[in-house]
Amino acid sequence: MSAPGGGVRALLRPAGQATYERVFGTVYVALMTNVLLAVACAPLLVALALVRDPLASWPFFAVLSALCAPAMGGAFRCFAALGEGSAVVLRPFWDGYRDTARRALAVWAAAGVAVTVLALDAVVVARTAWGPALAPFFVTAGALVLAVAFALLVLVAEPAGERARPPALVRPCLYLVARRWWLTAPVVGVLALAVAAVLVKPVVGVLLALSPLLYLAWATTRFVVAPLAAPSGQ
Repeated sequence: MSAPGGGVRALLRPAGQATYERVFGTVYVALMTNVLLAVACAPLLVALALVRDPLASWPFFAVLSALCAPAMGGAFRCFAALGEGSAVVLRPFWDGYRDTARRALAVWAAAGVAVTVLALDAVVVARTAWGPALAPFFVTAGALVLAVAFALLVLVAEPAGERARPPALVRPCLYLVARRWWLTAPVVGVLALAVAAVLVKPVVGVLLALSPLLYLAWATTRFVVAPLAAPSGQ
């Protein structure tokens, strides 16, 4: 039987060098990913910093937000490389940005159109007598659109997903995110928190909070759509 103080001494023992390297490597990847996201989305951040009420000019910002689509593809490649033990950031980010740009922009545009239509319909219906009864439908539909679009971005950013075609993945993604709704709901909440952080403090939100929130949403969504990331789903 071990001595009573053995467990305490084991807990107080200094961590190994590998542990420190892993921690510092994770922090470095997070900070550098934030910097690269800020550079890739610089026009959007500048516009947010200059305009006092972005919601009043939402069509302009909706178009400008398309810059985030390939940037998120680059960030997801950095997250995947980190999971494989690599702390390299610049090359994975650029590869992800370049490889996913066209498909990510298509996904972002389609999701933007769908959310805009739902929002405008919700505004019109809200003025009618049955508007409150239909509010849950519009909220659920909007959340599903965001969850499916984010899942598509995760899939097209996979290192082995160069041949992934978003139109063929829409229905499988919808099935998976709806089936695992208890995981999808927190992802939508995290994404909403990330958007709120960027809107309130554009520069601070991107440089500090964005990559941890995106990583949490990416890791959860990657688990949700794991069957589609298999070779048979490509």
